[in-house]
Amino acid sequence: MVCDGKVCELERGRKQKCKRGFATKREAQEWERKFQLQNSADLDMDFESFAELYKNDVKNRLKENTWLTKEHIIRTKILPYFGKMKISEIGTKEIIAWQNELLAYRDEKRNPYSQMYLKTVHNQLSAIFNHVVRYYDLRSNPAAKAGNMGSEEHKEMLFWTKEEYKKFADEMMDKPVSFYAFEMLYWCGIREGELLALTVADFNFDKETVTINKSYQRLHGEDVITSPKTKKSNRTIKMPKFLCEEMQEYISMLYGLKKKDRIFTVTKSYLHHEMDRGAKAAGVKRIRIHDLRQSHISLLIDMGFSAVAIADRVGHESIEITYRYAHLFPSKQAEMADRLDDLGKGDI
Repeated sequence: MVCDGKVCELERGRKQKCKRGFATKREAQEWERKFQLQNSADLDMDFESFAELYKNDVKNRLKENTWLTKEHIIRTKILPYFGKMKISEIGTKEIIAWQNELLAYRDEKRNPYSQMYLKTVHNQLSAIFNHVVRYYDLRSNPAAKAGNMGSEEHKEMLFWTKEEYKKFADEMMDKPVSFYAFEMLYWCGIREGELLALTVADFNFDKETVTINKSYQRLHGEDVITSPKTKKSNRTIKMPKFLCEEMQEYISMLYGLKKKDRIFTVTKSYLHHEMDRGAKAAGVKRIRIHDLRQSHISLLIDMGFSAVAIADRVGHESIEITYRYAHLFPSKQAEMADRLDDLGKGDI
């Protein structure tokens, strides 16, 4: 109900909720109408109101940085178009019109959105409608019916050979923090966020292991430590002896360090700058920080380890290793054909 410039109503039958500060009675009545639609999850609510429900339902189930990415897409690419439309009135025609606007976009340099970005934006809209279907009884997902836009981009897989990495590492020795950081990235295949979250307590030099159980993010100008990317990412890695000795040497250089203190307090941009510097000085191709992880995986494949063993070390699913790095594994086709030939001849 509306009374004395404020809106008062029962919130889910538990307590009265009041909101003040409306300029007009009409504004107050509109807020009350939206609140009641949200409270009853009525599909005649506008998309903007449902986006608030969606946020309340899913935000606390996601990592903060994951939600921030989703929220940015919703706020900048979805709400400006669908915000005032009723959920029940959004069909495939409206979805396709929205897609066409995004497909036609060009920036100041006449560049369109990337195929991967278009796919990501559409997937977010579809995820919202899947949520309405699953929990709020919408009959079907119009975004799924309209079909996706964009496509997944398969970037060239770059990695360094051991010889290329050695040349690069030699150039890093003038800055100990850079040298030891890249040693961990290359010889353990850990992610950048996992590296920057490492503490003294994560190392067991008697057992020659490092435990990966957290990841570093920089959010809202603050250092944030979160759980690793996936459950599989929680793992204990056996380190080569030389790397154990190097890390003991590095930690001994850090004065007054406590067990829970991070040992690499540099920024991600610092590491990227050092990659630029080292690659140029070493005369090797410039690769991304993440490509050091791929370099580690390719090294293990070259050494003859199985996809299952490699996946366990780097925190992947073995099927993902098989799929993404299949071209690097030695081909068994000739051996298969020979054995099938023997079988066909009755020799086996």
